[in-house]
Amino acid sequence: MNRTTLSLLAAVTSLAAVTGYASLTAPDGGAAPQAAAPARLPVERSSLLCPAPATSDIAETVYTSITPQSGTGGGSAAASTASAAELSPSVTTLRRPADGADGSGAEAKDGEGEAGKDGSTRKSPSAKPVVTLEQPGKPVGAKVSGSAAPALIGTATGALAPGWTAQQTTTVSAGDGRGVLGVSCTAPDTDFWFPGASLAKDRQDYVHLTNPDETGALVDVELYGKDGALKSALSDGIQVPAGGSVPVLLSTLTTDTAEEVTVHVTTRTGRVGAAVRGAGDETGSDWLQASADPSGTLVLPGVPADATSVRLVAFAPGDDDAELKVRLASATGTINPAGAESLRVKSGMTASIDMKDVTRGEAGSILLGPAEGAPAAPVVAALQVTRGKGETQEIAYIPATAPVTERATAADNRAEGSVLSLTAPGGTARVKVTASPGTEGGTQAVKTYTVKGGTTLAVSPPVPAGLKGSYALTVEPQSGGPVHAARTLLLPEDGIEMFTVQTLPDDRGLVEVPAAEQDLSVLGD
Repeated sequence: MNRTTLSLLAAVTSLAAVTGYASLTAPDGGAAPQAAAPARLPVERSSLLCPAPATSDIAETVYTSITPQSGTGGGSAAASTASAAELSPSVTTLRRPADGADGSGAEAKDGEGEAGKDGSTRKSPSAKPVVTLEQPGKPVGAKVSGSAAPALIGTATGALAPGWTAQQTTTVSAGDGRGVLGVSCTAPDTDFWFPGASLAKDRQDYVHLTNPDETGALVDVELYGKDGALKSALSDGIQVPAGGSVPVLLSTLTTDTAEEVTVHVTTRTGRVGAAVRGAGDETGSDWLQASADPSGTLVLPGVPADATSVRLVAFAPGDDDAELKVRLASATGTINPAGAESLRVKSGMTASIDMKDVTRGEAGSILLGPAEGAPAAPVVAALQVTRGKGETQEIAYIPATAPVTERATAADNRAEGSVLSLTAPGGTARVKVTASPGTEGGTQAVKTYTVKGGTTLAVSPPVPAGLKGSYALTVEPQSGGPVHAARTLLLPEDGIEMFTVQTLPDDRGLVEVPAAEQDLSVLGD
């Protein structure tokens, strides 16, 4: 998934184009000069989008937001001194009239906005920020109760832009949608893949679409089952109004049924944030975030040690079938799990394999690659992970994730119940983990770990001294091979094994800026 949130990127692209033209038109017929190595500078603007957290009146949602302090992954010192980071409510998709003509029976609430003549909605002046961040390295938090919590749209600029991260954690103790629902607020984009959703009769899966921009977005949602594309009841696309958020029940998009589906979200115009909320009558609920970009090799980190069921779901978006080798990177090495050593994924179709209790009391990660002698056909993938059994079971999702190249952050951690998983699929890696101060007090803590090649290291991460509130964990590779990371948050309640897992892709706090090697005045000659 391409992260297109950084305003600096447009400037970089323009600068690259101008520089290239100047180099190709060197005066006096001289040879074009060699381009200097691009500089890596902190981004100047970041955007994040959070879906509406829950529909339950007993839901409790915690937001945690942080921009890490300057370090190897970026630096506030090189950024603008003026900075801000705010997460504000998005407007509703349609105005709610007093007579309840939309079927809700409710009037528009403050901050939900009003419908414009073009059918779009715009933010009301009373839509105050839910979370406001003011200082790098110091997280802030907020709590919202009930089902009225809206989707959020946020922007960080200046010193707070590089690596800005926000986490939304919702606890629903009983009833429909029971469970801990965790999601890292995402950057807007134009293309998302979600393998692992469902159209089963006992499931109520929604894809949430949030538009951060001042113009409407037109979004296509395609569904793929084990036999290919499912017939869609919606052919004209889904309109997501300016500054609006739209939850779409997947079962309303098709008359077909499928136990497992891959959801593909693309935009015809504009950009959106997207996440899938999966909920089952017996399994609880959680957020499924987008898989890493299609690739011939994937890593799905952070399967809990006590997982009672693990199911791998994959989809091949290209023209070629994928013959996959499935491996488990455990604490002691990489093995081929018995009965789940391989998976064939036909082009344009969703495939799955039941890996049962593959971790067997030892936390691990799933590694996917081409089978011996097979080409590396691109796939997307995710895991459906269950803890507990029967009435105490709870589900979470782990999408394939890219490595942490410079820095990544999990924003919401607690004094107890956080587990950090670090996977080194290649060579041994050395990783620094920083625990921020708490949202209400505490002192930063730092610890360095060594992850042996081909293994997963699952640890109870460092906790800030004197912690009050929640805190953030920042992961920075120091040396060695690539590292993939995930954070599990265990919040059991009333005997139910409630939990959620968030992967930690790189925060992309730095961007490469080409250096201009020549006086660009030659363009005017």
